Amino acid sequence: MKLFPEDWKIALLLHPDKGKGTMTDFAKFITENENADIAGLLLSGKRHTDFDMELAVNTIEVRRKLKKKVPSWYAVPGLAYPCRLSGEQCSSEAAAMYKAGIVRRLFPEGNARVADLTGGLGVDSWAFSTAAASVLYNEMNPGLASAAEHNFRLLGKDNISVVSFRLVPEGQCGGHPDMTAGGILEGFRPDLIYLDPARRDAGGKKVFLMEDCSPDVLALKAELFRQCRHILLKLSPMADISMIYGRLGRQCREIRILASGGECKEILVLMDREFDGECTVTAGTPLSSMQFGYDELRHAAPRFLSSEDSIRPGAVLYEPGKALMKAGAFNVLCERFPLEKLSKFTHYYIMASSEHAHLDTDGLPEEVLEELSANGKFFVIREVLPLNNRNIKDIGKRYPQCEVTARNIKMDTDTLRGKLGVSSGGDIHIFALHCDLPESGDLLLVTSRKD
Repeated sequence: MKLFPEDWKIALLLHPDKGKGTMTDFAKFITENENADIAGLLLSGKRHTDFDMELAVNTIEVRRKLKKKVPSWYAVPGLAYPCRLSGEQCSSEAAAMYKAGIVRRLFPEGNARVADLTGGLGVDSWAFSTAAASVLYNEMNPGLASAAEHNFRLLGKDNISVVSFRLVPEGQCGGHPDMTAGGILEGFRPDLIYLDPARRDAGGKKVFLMEDCSPDVLALKAELFRQCRHILLKLSPMADISMIYGRLGRQCREIRILASGGECKEILVLMDREFDGECTVTAGTPLSSMQFGYDELRHAAPRFLSSEDSIRPGAVLYEPGKALMKAGAFNVLCERFPLEKLSKFTHYYIMASSEHAHLDTDGLPEEVLEELSANGKFFVIREVLPLNNRNIKDIGKRYPQCEVTARNIKMDTDTLRGKLGVSSGGDIHIFALHCDLPESGDLLLVTSRKD
């Protein structure tokens, strides 16, 4: 991962041995070549002597990632991106603004001071600057920090200050660039500290345990709380909610699980030094989510299918989104909504009326349907068949193009798709699911999406 020189402001605009390029020339080259072949650009580097071609290629590649991810940054071609990995790992604009919304809710007067101690590309600091009076951005890589300082200026952000230190626990400083939280924050007095620990080890392997990430927030927690009341953490989407709460303790005020594109993307933990109530768990997208009490999730009781007639053609199947599943909302959905679960370990549900007279979404309040559909999917069951080789073969012939899902049975989705011999696409979705009703067992459900 090569960075441009630390004296990048000169190196970027004017190489003493390479002519007299300007930032305007650099930005123009970026926009003119945003769809160009990268290998070809690198091979032609000797013909472009006005600026660093490696930096230009990095910038083009990162901008391609940011086009949908962070559109406000993509709109400014003069921004510099010294390494590709920072573009891959940065928050999306929607997720960053969601975090800024947390700051805005905690400090509605807009006078908060936020310290981002793991700055990276700077998207989160940029978002925080829209909700806070001042932001301190810290990044241990000096080249990346210098690029961020340049980018903040081009983005019109004059309330972000930039420093570059490696955050370490007290007693572990080995000289510059090592610095304790107290040293980095001296004189800043933050109202909220934000950390997004790196989730790769020294060998580049992905990790998700808090103590394996860098910096180790468990080792830093006590010192961080001496600096301010609120700490906001971004953790791996692979982390277990009960493990997070168990490690961080009663000072966990909120756990927020963000999903996008059908995948769990971020877990945010708001810690409050003075909090000693029930932690709330929020799961969903930046635009729509459900909120639960942590104890509510732990103690909720499921409601299972009441009869064989529950699962039949015309019934409505509900598939919760990934954020709800990460939250552990397996049972609480049955308490909050007219849903009946297929089995203890099959987290799919049949929609029922409050009187259980019929299985449909008709007659349910509009806000209930909107809340469930925003955080999951509805399917109308067209056929219900026992799961066996004869039915798999027959269904595969009748629906050669369909989506496929297998859950809580003795084969995974890819194996089922291979047995069906189908290709992806179309309006049909085939589910193979286990049901706890005595006469049901493993079922093959032919469904269509219900909007």
